[in-house]
Amino acid sequence: MHPFRIVTYNIAHGRGLSPYQGLNSHASIQRNVLKIAHLLERLKPDVVALQEIDEDSHWNGRLNLLEYLREHSQLPYSVMGVNSQRSGHKPLNYGNAVLSRHRVGTWENISFGHSEIGGKGFLFAEIDVGRGHVVPIVNLHLAFASRRARLQQVEAVSDFLSSKYRHRQADWLVPPILCGDLNNSSRRPDATAALFEYFQRHGEYTLHPANARTFPSPLPSRALDFVFCRRPAACPRARCCAPCFPITGPWWWISGCPGRDSTEGDACRQWARDETGDGRAIRSPQGEGWRRRRDSNPRSACANV
Repeated sequence: MHPFRIVTYNIAHGRGLSPYQGLNSHASIQRNVLKIAHLLERLKPDVVALQEIDEDSHWNGRLNLLEYLREHSQLPYSVMGVNSQRSGHKPLNYGNAVLSRHRVGTWENISFGHSEIGGKGFLFAEIDVGRGHVVPIVNLHLAFASRRARLQQVEAVSDFLSSKYRHRQADWLVPPILCGDLNNSSRRPDATAALFEYFQRHGEYTLHPANARTFPSPLPSRALDFVFCRRPAACPRARCCAPCFPITGPWWWISGCPGRDSTEGDACRQWARDETGDGRAIRSPQGEGWRRRRDSNPRSACANV
């Protein structure tokens, strides 16, 4: 089987390095999203997990960013999970999404409550990679300001996955791969640590990146974005090769994976410089005031599974 590449990417509504997407012109947002599409073309992912992506919002002229990315990145399959929804003369509709080179089978979006702005949630999708093989993906975006809210959200994710394990595990090529913007460090007793403890009960998982920093993007000082993957020895149908961190994430392969050119990480970093203009990790949480300023720089992580 060919290498299976995953990118997780908080695109921050396509605002680039602006502190707030409402300060961007519609044309600048479109240009930024086109740069993201060009980056995805170069990375050639099988699956892209997107956070803070707009389906129908006033601040970009009601451009459907998922459809725009799908069209310009040559990834034919997509599903959208709206977690923030507001009607009226300034509508907002945005959340998480999945772009895929492969058909998306069963999928569900779970919102953590109803929100007009700043809503969080997770999108679960089973990716049909052919020959009856299914790769389960969880695209998660957790609350920024509240540890208590994050822990409650992780409990909801855990309950959901426990049910999926019982009913769908026999169809999975690998156990669930979870990625996204978790808005907390793995080094504190918070949501990331709680998720890792949960996954450890279902096998020997690894948490990536182990040491890399992802936030804030101009001068990263800590990691807030992660990918959870089962250890290769614990999964006879998959193996993890030596990870590299081309932007902020690891690379994995399912089944027979060729050796990796040691220069690929540098190449990916160069792609980021070429396509985003600064080569910085691409992410952002949602928030107001100070949090909004921290929210200004998008971030991505890549993984080969």
